[in-house]
Amino acid sequence: MLANPGAKAGIGSSVEWLEAQARRAIARGGSALTTFRLYNRNERVSGETRDMLLSTDEWLNCECADLPPRQGQVVIGIDLGGSASMTAAAFYWPATGRLECLGTFPGKPGLLDRGQADGVGGRYVEMRDRGELSTLGDATVPVAPWLGEVMKRVAGLPIAAIVADRYKQSELGEAIDRAGIRAPIVWRGQGFRDGGEDCERFRRACFDGKVKAAPSLLLRSAFADAVTLRDPANNLKLAKARSNGRIDAAAATVLAVAEGARIAGRPAKQARQALWI
Repeated sequence: MLANPGAKAGIGSSVEWLEAQARRAIARGGSALTTFRLYNRNERVSGETRDMLLSTDEWLNCECADLPPRQGQVVIGIDLGGSASMTAAAFYWPATGRLECLGTFPGKPGLLDRGQADGVGGRYVEMRDRGELSTLGDATVPVAPWLGEVMKRVAGLPIAAIVADRYKQSELGEAIDRAGIRAPIVWRGQGFRDGGEDCERFRRACFDGKVKAAPSLLLRSAFADAVTLRDPANNLKLAKARSNGRIDAAAATVLAVAEGARIAGRPAKQARQALWI
């Protein structure tokens, strides 16, 4: 009532409407609660609609001790970083739902110093000890040698597609040519158009139990910092929850799983029988 003094006099929103909206906001939480606090209670909170890409419990349901086999074609999602951000690659097998992820930082500064600057302490060192994070290069990660290391993880396996952000299409395309990689390339945007579809397909795959990953500190950390922005049409775009958050592994995973979902949803093409006339 302090924020809406005219409600009792019939000016503006009624008391009954405000109470109903308050119950709805409390029940829904998230962006609904934030919007109510900003516009109906005049609290100084951000009106930007930010929701977690996946909650902690939702991601933990995707982790399992016994991974499904590397069976069928693999989809590789790539998110290139710069000098400060991480470069990450995700490997997803649509036939079995198996997911693997690898992150890489430049050599300078060291992982401990980088973790202190990012506010995560020794988390990066722990990721390296677990085999989930590596360092390559000096001030930046050299793309072509890094791609070579990525392809070694799936050597001899059929590759369905390599999916990457079109923002760095030129840089990545040149590195793919230098590395001599021969595989279909799919370019996706990170805006509301492509990003909305990819985020929804990824979340649907997780909810349907089609994503299975080993317990990974790299992915847990990435999804803890990954949020989605919503436009007025309810489209999604992946973003950071905090400025120093590193969501590159989550971005690469979203690209790989979304493309894997598209591949799995396409009907199998049957060869037509030759007819002699």
